[in-house]
Amino acid sequence: MRIMLFTGKGGVGKTTLAAATALQAAQSGIRTLILSTDPAHSLSDALDQELTPEPQEIAPNLFAQEVDVYYSMKKHWENVRQLMLATFRFQGVENVVAEELSALPGMEEASAFLWLEEYHREGLYDLIVIDSAPTGETLSLLSLPQVTQSWVMKAFPGQRFAMKGFGAMVRGMTGIPLDYGLDELERLFDKLERIQKVMQDPEISSIRVVLNPERMVIREAKRALTYLQLYGYNVDAVLVNRILPETARAGGFEQYLDQQADYLEEIEQSFQPLPIFKLAHQGREVFGQELLQEIGQSLYGDRKDFMEVLYQDKPFELREITGGYVARLKLPFVQDQDFTVNKYGDELVVSIGNQRRTIALPRFANYLQVEGYTFEAPWLEVQLKR
Repeated sequence: MRIMLFTGKGGVGKTTLAAATALQAAQSGIRTLILSTDPAHSLSDALDQELTPEPQEIAPNLFAQEVDVYYSMKKHWENVRQLMLATFRFQGVENVVAEELSALPGMEEASAFLWLEEYHREGLYDLIVIDSAPTGETLSLLSLPQVTQSWVMKAFPGQRFAMKGFGAMVRGMTGIPLDYGLDELERLFDKLERIQKVMQDPEISSIRVVLNPERMVIREAKRALTYLQLYGYNVDAVLVNRILPETARAGGFEQYLDQQADYLEEIEQSFQPLPIFKLAHQGREVFGQELLQEIGQSLYGDRKDFMEVLYQDKPFELREITGGYVARLKLPFVQDQDFTVNKYGDELVVSIGNQRRTIALPRFANYLQVEGYTFEAPWLEVQLKR
C-alpha cells in the first residue's frame, strides 16, 4: 500500500490538488482512497459530493472519507476515555475536571492515525491520499504517538504499563477495570507506533508540500520541510499552485507577475532536487470530478509515475567511528544558531524553534556522552563518545 500526504498553505487549493491526484490514480486503475483529516473539510466541496465518516465509493476505484472527530473517538477511544474518567473520579477529581482530563491530548489526530492503521493492516486500498490540515496541525498529527503516550505514562505510573498486578488489585477494590483498560491502551499505542513506522518508511510513504508563489508561503514551506525532515518523514515533491499566466499583464498585474517570477526562481533554487510541479491559476472555482480530471492532467502531464515515491532521502543515520558514534541529521533551511542539541539517556533531543524531536538511539547509547556537534548545511553531526 502507498500513502501520500498533502500539506501546506494551499487551503482549498491543497484539497483540490490532493483530490485531483487521487482521481488521476483511480482512473489509472489504482484502488484509491482520499482521506480528509483537515477540520475545514473542504474535500466534499472539491468533489461536489456529500461524504460520510466512513469510506464511500464515488467513482470507479475511487473512495472518499472525511474523518469525523466525534464518530472516530466513539469508535476508537470511547472505552479508554470511560476508563480514565472513572479512574480520575476514583482519585477524587471533581466530575467536570475529570471529564476534561479524560479527553486525551491528540484524540482528533489519533483517530486519523487509527483509520490509517486499519486500512494498512487490512490492505483495502492500493493508494491512500491524505488531505491533511495546514502544516502546524500536520506536525501535531505526525508527532502524535510520542506525545499522547508520554501524557498517559505520566497519568499512570510504571514502565510500559507493567502494572498488571496493581491493575487487578484496583479492579478488585473499586470495580474499575484498570488492568483491562491498560491492555487496551497498550494495543492502541502499538497501532499508533506501527502506522507511524509505515509513515516514516520512504519506500511506502511520502509527503507533498503545496504552496503558492508568495513570499510568506514560501517561507512557511521551507520551515515545513525542515520540521518534516526533523521528524523523519520523506518529502517527495513540491506542488506550486495558482501561478498567474503572462497574459495577466494586460489586466494590470505587471508588478505582481514580476514578483511571481522572482518567487518561482526562488522555489526552483530552494527545493532542488525535489520534483516541482506547477499549476496555472484556473481563473475559476474548481469543483466536481470533470474539472478535477483537468487539474490532474495539467499538473502531472504524461507522467505515469506520479503516484509513486518520486524522491527519497535519508534524513537520519547513525554510524560507528573510533571511540564512539556519529548521529547525522538533515536540517534544511536552518542556521547554526537556530537549534539546540541535548541527550538524555538513550534519547537525542534536537530543538528547532518551538518544535522538538526526540530521536530514540540504540540502548547501548545510554552510556555515550555528547562530545560536541558540527553543522554544515544541511547536515547536523553529533559526536557521541564512550
